[in-house]
Amino acid sequence: MADLTVTITESLPNYSGTSDLDMSNAITITGVDDIYHRIVTCLANVDTTVAHFNTQVDVEDAGIDTQNAKYLRITNLDGSNPVNLNLQIDVTESGSGAAAANETATILLAAGQSYVMGTPHDSIAVYDADATAQTTLHDLESILVDPGTNAVQVEVFVASVVA
Repeated sequence: MADLTVTITESLPNYSGTSDLDMSNAITITGVDDIYHRIVTCLANVDTTVAHFNTQVDVEDAGIDTQNAKYLRITNLDGSNPVNLNLQIDVTESGSGAAAANETATILLAAGQSYVMGTPHDSIAVYDADATAQTTLHDLESILVDPGTNAVQVEVFVASVVA
């Protein structure tokens, strides 16, 4: 087991023409004993599943345990093209181990940018302004990349602990 340290740093030299502005935040996730790391080529006009989460990792090949995953990062490695990250959400939470997405949230990820989140377990909800407010957080079932009309590469990194 190892400790994962994640540091996010923002630096703005000569801010307002007077001084440098530097901010940094670090977290440590202890007991990491499983990582999932891939560079994925996403073909033009094709949605590509880059991570899939389940309550049981043996449900499918390359499945990541929803409750054991503690950190995930998706980075758009392309130098000029954005991608859409489609976060597939399981709001049924049947507990069967075979999650099924039935809600989606989409995030635009510009060239060179990263999307970072902690655990995919009970971590996301979608609010529909026409319905009552959804207050229950649900599991992230999978992440799809929609690259649009240009092929791109994304980096996927997930750190998990064994419960």
